[in-house]
Amino acid sequence: MRVHYLQHVAFENLASIEDYARAKNWRLSVSHLYRGDALPPQGSFDGLIIMGGPMGIYDETEFPWLAPEKEFIRQTIEQGKWVLGICLGAQLIASVLGAEVAKGRHREIGWYPVTKIAARNESPLSAALPDNFHAFHWHQDTFSIPEGAVHLCASEGCENQGFIYRDRVVALQFHLETTPESAAALIEHCADEMDASQYVQSASEILDPREKFAAINALMHQLLDELCL
Repeated sequence: MRVHYLQHVAFENLASIEDYARAKNWRLSVSHLYRGDALPPQGSFDGLIIMGGPMGIYDETEFPWLAPEKEFIRQTIEQGKWVLGICLGAQLIASVLGAEVAKGRHREIGWYPVTKIAARNESPLSAALPDNFHAFHWHQDTFSIPEGAVHLCASEGCENQGFIYRDRVVALQFHLETTPESAAALIEHCADEMDASQYVQSASEILDPREKFAAINALMHQLLDELCL
């Protein structure tokens, strides 16, 4: 399978998804948008992964590549390919599907429980996630659920944690791909966001429970198994 991914900053890469890709013999390609890489032709890939980043979907003046990226995502969805968006990637998907993206009531950074809302009869992809699980979070912006999408899950600090669109597009506000190494990179580069507010944990609270990383990575692999059928 040919899978392309969009990376917005050097320190937010595929993380554990890269292990999955190697195990599945994916042919990976990437656009490092922050370096000015071009977007690929639509015919050159079968699935698309859109990673996170500290910028907002509305920051087109500072990051002019956001505008063509949105159009590229729109075209990819219209082509019927599978798409996975994580954090900023999820917000970009929501935006191109006509939903609102704005600052949430709370910043979420660290390990917080997520509750699944969607049922299997709404989307078979929902079966990849348990009814309740802990996920890793690093965001403040949030999205409304696009028209025609299935609301996937919620948390106490953020009502709209994910959605599924046409059983081939998955948007996750939280992170299941994060490893101890990628979490440490976020802490290094985005420490100014760790403001000790209600849903923001310390660096030690984030990094110490190493078993939690393996658990979320397993959930990511389950979701990819379902999405990439």
